[in-house]
Amino acid sequence: MRPAILVIDMIHEFVHGRLKSPDAEKIVPVINKLLIKAREKNVPVIYLCDKHFPFDHELKIWGEHALYNSSENRVIDELKPGENDIVLYKRNYSGFRDTGLLNVLRDLGIDTVILTGIHTHICVLHTAWDAFYYGFNLIIVRDAVAAFSREDHEYALGYMEKIYGAKILSSEEVVKILDNIDD
Repeated sequence: MRPAILVIDMIHEFVHGRLKSPDAEKIVPVINKLLIKAREKNVPVIYLCDKHFPFDHELKIWGEHALYNSSENRVIDELKPGENDIVLYKRNYSGFRDTGLLNVLRDLGIDTVILTGIHTHICVLHTAWDAFYYGFNLIIVRDAVAAFSREDHEYALGYMEKIYGAKILSSEEVVKILDNIDD
């Protein structure tokens, strides 16, 4: 197994701003624990961050958010990217669309993506969809993703498990997996 950790939309807009998840702050220490272990084991960490132009289609549904020249699209300070981490920007739900993520993962020889972040039922789900169809193994960290509601969260986890074959694991289970990776 050659995994990478994807940190999806842990930016100011979705943790502290207008479109925040009520559980966003709860998952921050969980994600941080995973990032510490990943970096210790030389597992790539890739941030996927909304960064929109005022004319992006998605803004018709959600209103203006994470605009290109704002501070809303910055990764929160508690999860600040490390010097070897990769930060990619996206203008739609999936982290694969027009971001270069697929090329990065292939260049790194990645076969498994471990998804963390916001919102389980939107950007995490759509990133998982593309990952599945590009042939990656999927791990969703149950306690390191959050949505607008518990119902949205649970629905998305069940959907990804049933439809994409994703493994839905706890952060403790993922830490054990990372511990067993030879760096």
